[in-house]
Amino acid sequence: MHLSMWTYPWDIQDQGLDAIAAEFRNRAGLDTISMATSYHAGRFLQPRSPQQKAYFPEDGTVYFRPDESLWQDKTIQPLMARNVTERGDMLEALTREREATGLAVSCWTVCLHNSRLGMLHPDHVTRNAFGNPNYYNLCPSSPAARAYAVTLVRDITTNYRPDMVELESPNFMGFAHEYHHEKDGVGLNAEDDFLLSLCFCDHCTARAAKAGVPAESARRSVARFIAELCERDIPERQFPDFPATGIDAFLDHPDLHAYLAWRSEPVTSLIGEIKAAADPASRIVLIDLKDGWLGGVDLTAVGRLCDGAILCCYDMTPDAIGDVIRTGRAAIGPEKFLGVGLRVFYPEVGEASVLAARAKAAADAGADGVNFYNYGLIPAKRLDWVRAAVDGIS
Repeated sequence: MHLSMWTYPWDIQDQGLDAIAAEFRNRAGLDTISMATSYHAGRFLQPRSPQQKAYFPEDGTVYFRPDESLWQDKTIQPLMARNVTERGDMLEALTREREATGLAVSCWTVCLHNSRLGMLHPDHVTRNAFGNPNYYNLCPSSPAARAYAVTLVRDITTNYRPDMVELESPNFMGFAHEYHHEKDGVGLNAEDDFLLSLCFCDHCTARAAKAGVPAESARRSVARFIAELCERDIPERQFPDFPATGIDAFLDHPDLHAYLAWRSEPVTSLIGEIKAAADPASRIVLIDLKDGWLGGVDLTAVGRLCDGAILCCYDMTPDAIGDVIRTGRAAIGPEKFLGVGLRVFYPEVGEASVLAARAKAAADAGADGVNFYNYGLIPAKRLDWVRAAVDGIS
């Protein structure tokens, strides 16, 4: 059983590597540490830190030392966080000391969610049906964005040799909850958000057209739906089978349905290219959600191309978690790694027994591992909740 916890490099710096390793192994019962190696901006309450109770990481930076020889001809370049220069390369420390700490090392790697790079490279971000840019999401159809994600993982795996790399956001992202201070007075429902997230940038439309997909007709349909939702006094559902039936909710609009079916191609092929370029010593897995198809993820195809997936099941009942894991296992097959992501936030997890029941449901349904979220964001006493969950499945 793979047992890990998502962790930021500044958590390791604040606590010290020896201390955090002891907490992972002895208090929480974990055998792996999943450290953020590329990340976006935010404001984090850090209860564990002795000094940094509120922390604002740099936007869109990497927490390792990039190999310049791999990046010389790349349009989109990584920026090493000042944290690495000022406080040390924690990925290097983890991989160097993994035998001493007893912890396997996994790299939690944000791929295309990067507002800093999106602002620098607006020709390579997703764009809605009106051509408006989503600066937070580099587009998986863009050759430059694809090269960035592929080289990022190649760099990490060849120069640091982690045991695993966890790919976050190698796909299309949603419209809501992706940027700071978002304003929505309309009251968007789930289908509205999905329609606004659909990308029709030049890279997508050219790639779709090459595959014989009617991208322009699909774009016109989506633009009409968006214009109509903006005219209503209150939101109304237009697609009653959404999201339960997936893209088939749009079967009455054949060109749009064809475009949605094509939309998984750039995501799937990007994950395949990432895996092909990575050092084979590192397993490559996808971090995804229950309805990954919303972002263009075809989990069955992903299972053929990489080493597995971690399905985040935050704020879900044990029965629902079991269903997600069984569905995920059927998609990726019996031989690939399948983990579950569980959050340890209050009040969504009110006591240790709630977390334990969720972990047990995942394990009973066939999960090979659990990633807990997140070491630096929860009080130390909740590590005992993690230990209770681990003891229930080990």
